[in-house]
Amino acid sequence: MMRSNLTILMSLILTASLFGGCAEAGGSPPTSPSGTTGNTPESPAIENSAPANTPESVTSAEVPAPDESVVYMTANISPEGLMAVYEALDWTPEGNVAVKITTGEPPNSNYLSPDLTGELTRHVNGTFVECNTAYGSSRASAAMHMQVAEDHGFTAVAGVDIQDAKGSMTLPVKGGTHLTENFVGASFADYDSYLVLSHFKGHAMAGFGGAVKNISIGLASREGKSWIHTGGTRRSGFSGEQGAFLESMGEAGKAVSDALNNGGNIVYINVMNRLSVDCDCNGNPAEPDMHDVGILASSDPVALDQACVDLVYAAADGQSLVRRIESRNGLLTLEHAEEIGLGNRTYEMVSIDG
Repeated sequence: MMRSNLTILMSLILTASLFGGCAEAGGSPPTSPSGTTGNTPESPAIENSAPANTPESVTSAEVPAPDESVVYMTANISPEGLMAVYEALDWTPEGNVAVKITTGEPPNSNYLSPDLTGELTRHVNGTFVECNTAYGSSRASAAMHMQVAEDHGFTAVAGVDIQDAKGSMTLPVKGGTHLTENFVGASFADYDSYLVLSHFKGHAMAGFGGAVKNISIGLASREGKSWIHTGGTRRSGFSGEQGAFLESMGEAGKAVSDALNNGGNIVYINVMNRLSVDCDCNGNPAEPDMHDVGILASSDPVALDQACVDLVYAAADGQSLVRRIESRNGLLTLEHAEEIGLGNRTYEMVSIDG
């Protein structure tokens, strides 16, 4: 008999705590996601930012609703765990396979190491793909970016393609409020299938980063990144309205999904380890004060990110990351992505750990 999502979430949190082996931070977890939780020093709070599917409000059901997506999870953060959660998806890639990763900003970012991702990448005969940053960094040009990929061990595992090394191509955006087109790397169309490996963590501008951010900002070319950040008003710079930026990520993500056989040729895996409030574009991120949780996978990026958010809210030591998400109104990205049809925020959590 199927257990409720609430029961599964809480049992997985307990199991993940044992795997993580990290001491819990002091204080209590947020009791009500709709309540205020205090602001991060970097930004004032933005109202109406609470998630809909916190563990207290996930609907229990014996049988999943027809529009409910499935999210698989293991607490085993290892190459074996990554392979197991991928196999649970029962997905066979077609043709040329791209493995979307983040190469990580030097010197100390929390990117997913090729020691973790290499076995699965070789299994699907994939090529690591990434795009350049739109700000001055060690990954702002293709030559510099390839050096980082080599230094971080990616080129020793598989081929690496900096997709916007030769510029951009455009994808149409259907049903968007801010965007009518999305600028991705010029070699995006060289691949038939995409396996998206994301490190779930906080983000200084978006509140958090997961699957949706990885296929929107992550697959955007340099000009595409600015296009999303400015809500479709400019192809350079980052200045823009926060809500337009967050919603544009959902719209750009949908353009990517639509281009890949309406989502049939793309799947997503989020790794919840090293849960800093800062992203992997930060070379010196804040040290995490939340324990590692596990690896989650789904064919629905919205459900996957929502499940990760719910696990953060359920954690006894998740307060710092909750504050980061809420202070940036981060859940607006998932709300808008669901509205335009990228995926569902309602999901069934399935543990593969037995």
